[in-house]
Amino acid sequence: MRFRHPDGSTVHLSYCTNVHPAETLEGVRAQLRDHSEPVRRRLGRDRLGIGLWLARDAARALINDPAELRSLRAELDRRGLEVVTLNGFPYEGFGAEEVKYRVYAPDWTDPERLAHTTDLARLLAALLPDDVTEGTISTLPIAWRTPYDGDTAAPAAARKALTTLAQRLDVLAELTGKSVRIGLEPEPGCTVETTADAITPLTEVGHDRIGICVDTCHLATSFEDPGTALEALAAAGVPVVKSQLSAALHAEHPHLPEVRTALAAFAEPRFLHQTRTRTATGLHGTDDLDEALTGRALPDSSPWRSHFHVPLHAPPAPPLTSTLPVLRDTLARLVGGAQPLTRHLEVETYTWQALPAELRPRNRTQLADGIAAELTLARDLLVDLGLKELP
Repeated sequence: MRFRHPDGSTVHLSYCTNVHPAETLEGVRAQLRDHSEPVRRRLGRDRLGIGLWLARDAARALINDPAELRSLRAELDRRGLEVVTLNGFPYEGFGAEEVKYRVYAPDWTDPERLAHTTDLARLLAALLPDDVTEGTISTLPIAWRTPYDGDTAAPAAARKALTTLAQRLDVLAELTGKSVRIGLEPEPGCTVETTADAITPLTEVGHDRIGICVDTCHLATSFEDPGTALEALAAAGVPVVKSQLSAALHAEHPHLPEVRTALAAFAEPRFLHQTRTRTATGLHGTDDLDEALTGRALPDSSPWRSHFHVPLHAPPAPPLTSTLPVLRDTLARLVGGAQPLTRHLEVETYTWQALPAELRPRNRTQLADGIAAELTLARDLLVDLGLKELP
């Protein structure tokens, strides 16, 4: 979906296909047929943006066979779909029964992360619509904090990899006329947990093709103030490459038994749900929601937020809610000013099938309805901010 900002530039809105498990190129094509095109039709659009997730095997199949790449590009056009951004965070196995810590491997100290991201950049340059010259890719925030934070050689290795990537992106732009930028995506528990944590490594790399992806669920989970975060990034010269529109799980009174019971329904075995609270002594957290619920590791005298991407249009029933207000605030600051701070927005609710059983979509139709409802909410927010929806 495209929108005209009051400054005349185009802002793109998409939804991320990592909600649909697929490890192979055949699986990606099935996603387009069974999910993405039906979402487009529900929205009554001739064109729909998707934030494509290409697992390692799918990406390599496309890199190794230019005819397959041309065929995928033609299929996107035929189905009324366009790609301006990729989700390069998960490497493989994102649809497994248990993902948890595996999603952080390989990290930016591993040459395979550089190789995979280089492949994604090349693929995105080929998949961009003819009238679009800029693409973006979100990636993991360097590494999970352990063992990275205890390895004195790790920061230099990651910095070298990101610097090499920036150089490759420069060459790609010269060869193709397409500018691809990469955004580190701060996430709780990682060595770059917050936007503030991203400033030093990104300024050390010092290249405008390497910036940040602001995920509004992660921002909220870490109790970051959107205004403070974005102002600090601007002051440091760190570009907001893209933003993922998402909402975290919020519990205002975690000490109450009924709140604990409600939260327990969201503690599930597939994804990691880092949980945080902010008290007078600072930010406290656990790596997963069940750790917060079963022990005394997390103070319960102040609100809890958990890294669980809940549907934007359907916050949990009381006594829980979502951090949609943080999304609204962040979005207003990103695109509500005289000029947009980013032009690539991606709805990323990948946890539909991890929701409590009574909230999960039971079939493709219900999932498509839910994704379309999220995009409708995001569209309405953009229109309210003065952007004009384009055909």
